Amino acid sequence: MLFALASWLFYSFTKQHLLDQQKDILLYEASHIKSQLRELHQSHSNRLIYPVAEQIESAIYDLDKRYIFGTLDERVELHSMDDIDKIYAIVDIEPHYLGAAYLLVVKNIDLEPITNLENKTLIFMLIATIFFAVLGYFLGGLFIAPMRESIERMNYFIQDATHELNTPISTILTNIEMIESMDKNLKNTQELKRIEIASKTLSRIYDDLAYLNLNHNYHRHIESIEIGLMVEERIEYFRVLAKAKELKIKLDIEPNIVLDIDKNDALRVCDNLISNAIKYNKVGGQLYIQVTQNTLVVEDSGVGINERDLGFILERFRRANKSEGGFGIGLNIVNHVVRNYGFDLQISSQQNQGTKVVIRW
Repeated sequence: MLFALASWLFYSFTKQHLLDQQKDILLYEASHIKSQLRELHQSHSNRLIYPVAEQIESAIYDLDKRYIFGTLDERVELHSMDDIDKIYAIVDIEPHYLGAAYLLVVKNIDLEPITNLENKTLIFMLIATIFFAVLGYFLGGLFIAPMRESIERMNYFIQDATHELNTPISTILTNIEMIESMDKNLKNTQELKRIEIASKTLSRIYDDLAYLNLNHNYHRHIESIEIGLMVEERIEYFRVLAKAKELKIKLDIEPNIVLDIDKNDALRVCDNLISNAIKYNKVGGQLYIQVTQNTLVVEDSGVGINERDLGFILERFRRANKSEGGFGIGLNIVNHVVRNYGFDLQISSQQNQGTKVVIRW
């Protein structure tokens, strides 16, 4: 833009210079006509031949600027010269030869040098644009290379971490279930609950990372899923985490609400909304989940989100609250799924009062 502005200024200045040159030539011709008028004024001939110049029209006017005589095709008033294709110059005649006080000279603008200037400016702009585009492309690639390398390393880290987490998490959860089934007395011990809570938190993080890693190549299998039943199943899965915070859970679920959606997508939406509502809730707080014919509502009474953070809370790796763990990918995954199916996502929140997430389909 700066280069285009500079080119426009150069073009305007050069064009005006060319017009000034043509006007200087016109004034020179006017002085020549003026000398011829002086000779006519001094002549005693009965017939006076008005001077005619090649490619130049002229006319003489009296003191009141009234037209006397000239070679103009049409009479031109001195106060109404507005033809953009012509150059005008007015020369005072002193003394008044032949009763004329003013000499008007008119010439068509020579457009050839201006056209040449326009063509050269456009060609120069085109060459400069191509040059700066190529230069910007290579410089941009050079400057972005470190950031691209960092992103690639982070992606590789996520892939490797996802792969390495799978086996130990599955092993821990399986053994917890075996211990609980073998010894009923151990099922309600605080130590085992803590292990189960930590393991399910890791399992959820693993699922999110796997979804994030495979999302671009993931083949979705669309099926009819009863959302209410899935919500109830995921509440049971996270009930241990909810009990650890002494949350009061209220469900308002209409039966037989069926959506055509990939099961894994539905799981990621439910798990992320429920786990966030638990994680960012207050001890002894409330968790309200509603499923209707057109909406899924998840509302908590937790720490809430600052109003200025609501604008970027759906971005990947962004967290409004740093007090709790996580990678900041949960709501990004929810938003991606919602957009993929054409649903509508709304988040409203107030600090220290809670957050409400509404999905409409």
